[in-house]
Amino acid sequence: MNTIKTTLLLGGLTLLLVYGGAALGGEQGMIFAFIFAVAMNFGAYFFSDKIVLKMYGAREVSEREYPRLVQTVREIVRRANLPMPKVYLVPSSQPNAFATGRNPEHAAIAVTEGILSLLDEEEMAGVLAHELAHVNNRDILIGTVAATIAGAVSMLANMAQWALIFGGGRSNERSGHPAVMIVMMIVAPIAAMLIQMAISRTREYQADATAAALIGSGLPLARALSKLQKGAERIPMDAEPATAHMFIVNPLSGSGMMSLFSTHPPIEDRIARLTGR
Repeated sequence: MNTIKTTLLLGGLTLLLVYGGAALGGEQGMIFAFIFAVAMNFGAYFFSDKIVLKMYGAREVSEREYPRLVQTVREIVRRANLPMPKVYLVPSSQPNAFATGRNPEHAAIAVTEGILSLLDEEEMAGVLAHELAHVNNRDILIGTVAATIAGAVSMLANMAQWALIFGGGRSNERSGHPAVMIVMMIVAPIAAMLIQMAISRTREYQADATAAALIGSGLPLARALSKLQKGAERIPMDAEPATAHMFIVNPLSGSGMMSLFSTHPPIEDRIARLTGR
């Protein structure tokens, strides 16, 4: 069900981009939008992991430095039949973790300094299993594609604004109808953001379920999520909103955030699914 929902949401996001391009510039705009999306996805696919790791000052760690951490990752990848990813440490007191990389062969798992002192061994295994589930389920690629297309839609909306300013509100085949362009400017970026966030929430539920299957129980991850949420609310993190969806709990966490505008499902719902309550 989560896979079907993700496919439908990605399809809707792509259609929004292509038809937004058509509204902006007719057939030529639609072709431009499609080519632009392909080019952006290509760049994001190959370089997003390096960019994100550098953004958060992550450094690769060895088994000699953090034996339990690396050994736990090694055990989970053995169970999941995955290649061993690189393990990184992020210099942040907020307890959190994320996975990145374009595929299982080029994956990386990053944990913050804060998470190491907060979770016990079972809870850490649950978190690492969740991140490796993202790798196994190709969620990193899905999230990157969704974020890229949503960004392209926003860029098209900005182009529509400038086209209206310099086009003088005239309607023609190349620039599109002014009324349609105004709708594109207002509605399309909001719709793209909502779809992107819905995709992110769907993949979080799937990663939780996969993690529970990998370690044989959802209880350790449920306990970890409760601790991490409280830690994220208590300890701020200098995180970029564009990468917030990558973390196991929202690093910009706010319990009052509307669910439609959140990159993560409510922690209470995730815990309920993991514990069967």
